[in-house]
Amino acid sequence: MQSLPVELLIEVLLGLYLGLLTGIVPAFVAGSLGFLVRYFTGVTLPGFGVVVLALSIASVQGGLLGLVEPTIAKSPQLLIAVLVVLMLALYAHNQGDKLGAELPRRLSFTRLRQRTLSADVVELVGSVGQVTVRPTGEIHDMEGYPPLSPDFRRTLKAGSWRLPADLPLSELASRLEERLRTEHDLADIDVTIDEQGRATIVAAPPSGSLSRRVSAGQRAVSIATLVPTGLARGDEATVRTGDRSITGRVLSARTEVDDERAAAAVPAEPVADEVATDGGEDDEVVAPASRANAATAGGPGRVTLAVARRDVKPVLEADSPRLVVRSRGTSREFEALALVKREGYAIRRFTVGATGADDETASAAAVTILAVRRQGSETSGRRHGWVFGPGIERRLEAGDEAFVAGPEDATEAFAEAIAR
Repeated sequence: MQSLPVELLIEVLLGLYLGLLTGIVPAFVAGSLGFLVRYFTGVTLPGFGVVVLALSIASVQGGLLGLVEPTIAKSPQLLIAVLVVLMLALYAHNQGDKLGAELPRRLSFTRLRQRTLSADVVELVGSVGQVTVRPTGEIHDMEGYPPLSPDFRRTLKAGSWRLPADLPLSELASRLEERLRTEHDLADIDVTIDEQGRATIVAAPPSGSLSRRVSAGQRAVSIATLVPTGLARGDEATVRTGDRSITGRVLSARTEVDDERAAAAVPAEPVADEVATDGGEDDEVVAPASRANAATAGGPGRVTLAVARRDVKPVLEADSPRLVVRSRGTSREFEALALVKREGYAIRRFTVGATGADDETASAAAVTILAVRRQGSETSGRRHGWVFGPGIERRLEAGDEAFVAGPEDATEAFAEAIAR
């Protein structure tokens, strides 16, 4: 009689062992089926079906393992093993069903690349959302390039840039890279932006920037002259030397007024003996903004021009060269936009929201869809993929980017109705 509890305990342990050994495969099958059925159909697999399936698989597996013997079938081991198999199968089915309900549908690498900003950091300016991107952490040096100067590193660290908030993070990073590369003439730059609008910047300082801007067959020549106010890199200018006029492209310009302003913008060094009072705040050190293509203030200064090789000697031999800026004409794009605005029309760019595609038919009567970039693998987060009218055949869908034009009120109403 005293050995009965010991024998019962051994039977229970053997039943648990056999149940765990036999129930692994039924649990895996039940969990996989529960996930697949819920993910693709949205319907939960019935528990009775899970029980029947688990018992069927367990019986087949038990026969293959040689567990169905007279000594086992007539002992409590079989009952305990069956209970363990059913518990494992039902638990795995419940977890698979829960995973199928929570996992996002139509998940693709394109959607992962096209992540957007969090709604908490979007600022509404009129009807257009914008975000202020600021650097986070330190400004890192690009491998294979010289390190950044401390002044330029502080300039980037203190900078902030406003960008459209309806673009994917990859597009925002590309635009910020292009802006920083243009403003500071960087040799290379890599920017990563997270959902909170924080940018991680890896940059390389300008390397041979002047020589890269000189075209083949031209030479860079510097002259001291009276510089027109507003002269900037890229302007077309004419140097008049006596009876000759030599045309060149401005590579850089600097005047005495620019030097004075740059010296005044440098913050004074903090005095070590000064002690801040209780409750006081340290003075904020503002790094001077450095824009490589900023316009000059005008006045006496020096200008570097790219001229033809044959014109180098006449320019250098001139005693008092005069600089005249030539007109490059008016931008046709700006003229077209000015005409559209003058007639009371507006052009808007937006991204179609999840519920906006249903309202397109009712709201598109007074506007014209100019171009559409479809949401999908055809764009791959790049700037191509635009389809221009009248070749737009399909209706707008959620996630598509579009340009529309029409009367200003109708365009604003259309954008508010279907944009996200």
